[in-house]
Amino acid sequence: MLFTPYKIGDLALPNRIIMPPMTRARAASGNVPTELMAEYYAQRASAGLIITEGTQISQQAQGYAWTPGIHSNEQVVGWRSVTHAVHAANGRIFMQLQHVGRVSHFSLQPNGGAPVSSSPLVAKGVKVFIDPKSKGPQEGMGEMVQHSEPRALSEVEIVQVIQDFASATRNALEAGFDGVEIHAANGYLINQFIDSQENTRTDRYGGSLPNRLRFLCEVVEAVVGVAGRDRVGVRLAPLTTLQGAVDDTPQATYLAAAKVLDEIGVIYIHIAEADWEDAPEMSAAFKEAMRMIYHGTLIYSGKYTKERAEVALRHNWADLIGFGRPFVANPDLPERLRYDSLLNEPNADQFFGGGAKGYTDYPKQSNL
Repeated sequence: MLFTPYKIGDLALPNRIIMPPMTRARAASGNVPTELMAEYYAQRASAGLIITEGTQISQQAQGYAWTPGIHSNEQVVGWRSVTHAVHAANGRIFMQLQHVGRVSHFSLQPNGGAPVSSSPLVAKGVKVFIDPKSKGPQEGMGEMVQHSEPRALSEVEIVQVIQDFASATRNALEAGFDGVEIHAANGYLINQFIDSQENTRTDRYGGSLPNRLRFLCEVVEAVVGVAGRDRVGVRLAPLTTLQGAVDDTPQATYLAAAKVLDEIGVIYIHIAEADWEDAPEMSAAFKEAMRMIYHGTLIYSGKYTKERAEVALRHNWADLIGFGRPFVANPDLPERLRYDSLLNEPNADQFFGGGAKGYTDYPKQSNL
């Protein structure tokens, strides 16, 4: 089933293999996408669908050095070269829209201010990488530092962030993307509103579950208002605790989130499963409940092999499967999976920052 076509909205996917979002930190000055990035994504155009690395919707939304944005004209132009290259290679590509919230550093924020969040809580041990000497991505990963203490967004500021998501969506469509994915996972801003232990608000965005889901709903509705339902997906991380995000009743919370997204009618939900060593597997019961509640396309990503992917598709838990790290080192991953070819191993030292090495220099197999 992994190699059968699939239709998502107006897009005809040649296979069910997704390239999920992966931060690679190669943007140029001004967080502008480069021709090297265009080459990187075009090399992987045989994926059924590419979803870009998390792309900040504003300067406030940035959490790491050298990550691309979608809030300036120069960034739109840079991304247009990426979408053109992918489409020229017969690929399909969505942009992931991201606001990291508290997972940032004052050096990345407008006027050196504090990062923002649902609540003024610090996630101890959660680090971000910064460029203290302004060397640029070519020099490597930068310096890893504890994220800065955040402040809580006011309700007026929440409205502005929602508008930023809508503006970023317009920019993404202008840049030629086939659609957008809203990042509501991995402990970033939307997740900081959803999860009970990260949200201590007492206004209409905190407390009860419907209140904690309100920000997600308003962001999604604003983005759908720009792009239409068939061009908007949402990424969730229901049972993980990334970046210090913890919910007291995660299964109930995220099944409720799925119900809301089903009512809005987004084209897909992208589930990020735990992918660290010895991580617990998401239960079949949860996946079956998700399928019953949400009636659109379901994507799952996280430590998937070809065999695990086929099981998920065969049981109807998923429609599409994301392969993260394998796509880093194997630009021709769909062909390698089809023919059970050996996979290149990624160079972890080159994940974040740098140039072509460990980014666009992984070989394809000439006999495929």
